[in-house]
Amino acid sequence: MEQHIYQKAVFIFFIVLFCIAIFLAGQLIAPFFAVIILGIVSTGIFSPVFRLFLKKLPPNAASAFTCTLIFFVIFIPVVFFLGILSNEAFNLYVMARDAVVSNHLKDLLENTHILERVNEFLASTGVYKTVTWDELISPVSNLAKIVGFSLFEQAGLITSNVFSLVLYFCLMLMVVFYMLIDGDKFIKYLYDLSPLSDEHDAKLFEKFTGMAGAVLIGNGIGGFIQGLSGGLLFWFLGLNSPFLWGVVMAFVAFLPIVGVGVVMIPAAAILMLKNKILTGIFVIIFYAVLSWGIDYIFKPKMVGNRVSMHPLIVFFSIIGGLKAYGILGIIYGPLIATFFLTLADIYFSSFQFMVEPGKNNKAEAL
Repeated sequence: MEQHIYQKAVFIFFIVLFCIAIFLAGQLIAPFFAVIILGIVSTGIFSPVFRLFLKKLPPNAASAFTCTLIFFVIFIPVVFFLGILSNEAFNLYVMARDAVVSNHLKDLLENTHILERVNEFLASTGVYKTVTWDELISPVSNLAKIVGFSLFEQAGLITSNVFSLVLYFCLMLMVVFYMLIDGDKFIKYLYDLSPLSDEHDAKLFEKFTGMAGAVLIGNGIGGFIQGLSGGLLFWFLGLNSPFLWGVVMAFVAFLPIVGVGVVMIPAAAILMLKNKILTGIFVIIFYAVLSWGIDYIFKPKMVGNRVSMHPLIVFFSIIGGLKAYGILGIIYGPLIATFFLTLADIYFSSFQFMVEPGKNNKAEAL
């Protein structure tokens, strides 16, 4: 009996020390958490390239060549892209600040006489307040000002500190280099460290890698295609700031409910107000074909059925991730949602009977 109490006390003492060690280790890696996550996700994306190099090269050389490819494929285009984005975002902010956007919209809408009919209808219902175009357009102008300034500020903040950008990218490449070589050992170590069964650990890892692939391969490449196509369309039609709106469309393409329609449909409406009816219809058809092709042809072929999550959960996980973690929330949000839903699935299948003995039915997965 005394031996059992002693072993229990030692175990509790060990757990306390272990939790302290985890907390201190977490503080050590906290400043580099984003770098580590991006490195792990990038490893999963570029691992097929690494395996291709591995057929003819030793592991170290294959990993070095893969990291070099990542540098040229990601880093150089990002630096170039930030410079253009900063310039166009500032131009949008200046136009919104100087009321160029609001005046342009007001000139277009005043010719439609829509507001006169709306005021007549309100008067007939007993509402005698007169609505003006300034009241309706002001929120749009303010939104353009906020979007333009925010993008300009973020792009300028990154490009103004080139040393930090290069440093963090190099640290990410270090993570990728060693994860490509020793990733299997690291995963096995985590499996051994986890108190969960290997089956549950494998399920968590599979869901994580699947969601990372869905976000960065499916949504990432799909968003890039939609942003590039939308930007080229805007440039071809002679619309203002095609690069900026292409970037905005690439980001909103991540949202499964909203999508690029939040930019293209208003653009089509503005074209129709300019009496360019056929051009506006063409933009709507272009948007429908592009969205349908990405959502129903490209993404299923690229991602397959590795990840199944309700679109509403994906939508709010990305919005919440952006609010909590900034731009990296596009990645963090769905990963956190996946982590929770996978643990909930494990609970229903393996642990619910311990908490609620009367419930044996597994809840339907979202």
